[in-house]
This record gives sequence, structure tokens and C-alpha cells, in this order.
Amino acid sequence: MPTEHHPFEPFLPDGARILFLGSFPPQPHRWCMPFYYPNWINDFWRIMGLIHFGDKNDFCLVGEKRFDEGAIRSFCTSEGLAFYDTACEVRRLRDNASDAFLEVVTPTDIPALLARIPECHTLVTTGEKASSIVAQTFGCPIPPVGGFVDIGSHRFWRMPSTSRAYPLPLEKKADAYRQLF
Repeated sequence: MPTEHHPFEPFLPDGARILFLGSFPPQPHRWCMPFYYPNWINDFWRIMGLIHFGDKNDFCLVGEKRFDEGAIRSFCTSEGLAFYDTACEVRRLRDNASDAFLEVVTPTDIPALLARIPECHTLVTTGEKASSIVAQTFGCPIPPVGGFVDIGSHRFWRMPSTSRAYPLPLEKKADAYRQLF
């Protein structure tokens, strides 16, 4: 069975304070932009719009089923938000992006990422698989959904998945993410 290598470079803006770590991007045919959380039906950017601008559609392009990548990159840079995933190489056991069917072949060297963003004090995972990999990497417990544990000089938050398959209304997910900010 073939493997896939991560399609994006880590997004690590100068002064990044928070590193978001998912598991792995969906297949390219599901993207509406070539950046993190690219699937139109994933609610990550709607949650960010709701929290930071009071509008779940702030990062949505009017009349199109895609996000405004330029606005997202600018926002993330100004807010010190960094992104990558906990796997650099995976094998898809089914033809989808579900964590349950992703086999991690090569995990990300998270300490090396953190060395590139020395002002970062917070790691955030957005799903079960990513949370497990971070906990294994740092030898710490997995925080409860919406909670955190301290690992050395970093705080590790486990947030609800932003996938619509995760059974929690958008507003409740946004409430959990507000605690992080």
C-alpha cells in the first residue's frame, strides 16, 4: 500500500506563540485552498472567524465554496499562529481523511519544529490521533477535550475536532477554542 508525504511546509511565522497540530491533510481533491484545514466542510476557519471577528464566514469567500487563503495567512502571521501536523508520512487505509484509517508511517519531529519557533508556548491538537502522538512524543498524559497539561515550558491543549463528523455544534466548538485564546 503506497504512502503519502505531507503536502505542505510547516507554517511557522516569526513570533509564533501557538502551534496547531492536526494529524494529516485530506486528499488534494478535497481541498478548497492549499493551506492547513483546506477542506471546505471542516469548521476550523469558521471557528477562528467566529472567535476573532464574530463572524463564522469571515474567512469564507462570498459566493464560493472556499476560504480566503491570503486573509488566513495574514491573520495567522499577525496572531502568531503556526501550523503543521503530527505525521509527515501516512498510509491511508481507506479513501478518506478519517484519523481511524490513517496509519502514521513517519511522525513529525515536534521538538525540532518548536526549536524553529522559540516564542511558542502552546501546542494545540485538534483530534484524537494528533493528541496521542503529542502525548507519546513528550511522555505526558492526553488532556481531556477542551483541557490542557503542562509539558516543560509549553502548555498542551487538546481541542475538539473541527471535522463536521465530530458531533458537537459549531458554537460549542468555538466556546472550547475561546478558552485556548
